[in-house]
Amino acid sequence: MTILDNYLRIKSEVEVYNDKKIVVVSKGQSIDKIKPLLESGHAHFGENRVQEAIIKWKDVRSKFNNVKLHLVGGLQSNKAKEALSFFDYIHSLDNERLAKILSDLEYVNQKKIKYFIQVNLGQETQKRGISDEHLKDFINYCLNDLKLNIIGLMCIPPDNQDPSFYFEKLSTLNKKFSLPELSMGMSSDYKIALKFNATYLRIGRSIFS
Repeated sequence: MTILDNYLRIKSEVEVYNDKKIVVVSKGQSIDKIKPLLESGHAHFGENRVQEAIIKWKDVRSKFNNVKLHLVGGLQSNKAKEALSFFDYIHSLDNERLAKILSDLEYVNQKKIKYFIQVNLGQETQKRGISDEHLKDFINYCLNDLKLNIIGLMCIPPDNQDPSFYFEKLSTLNKKFSLPELSMGMSSDYKIALKFNATYLRIGRSIFS
């Protein structure tokens, strides 16, 4: 099957659920491979690294002006200025220092973007993210003190574990804080994430394989 065939198959599965968005994770993929998706009208694409995204997308966006770029990888504070100028969504907001830097940059640049807070539900030391016990204070800080546009939560479940437990927990937290969007589900588990109210699915391998 072609990349477009893979995408259309997944799209048909997702469309059964209302108002869900596929973020095609295009990290490491050339524009030639991405072009069929662009020409089909797909708008949402995810990248892991700021510099790779800028090099890849800076010229393409002038032709496909409906494109919305999502930073789905971790963001270092020294890349915050470039990320704010180039991305429409950041899925990996995970600490107060980064949040303050982004808030200051928004004020200086008069630009607002959309954020997901990354939550480390598995308490994994090798993964980034806010712990659930600190989540309330962090959300209040971002919304009330910094005036960031926090639209939802994001998580990456631990490897080799049933993701249902983590997806259900994140969905419950998202509802608790009355956030409208929910970023969870990748190639291996997006069908499960849909059952727990995911609204943004980050899918790469299943489309490009």
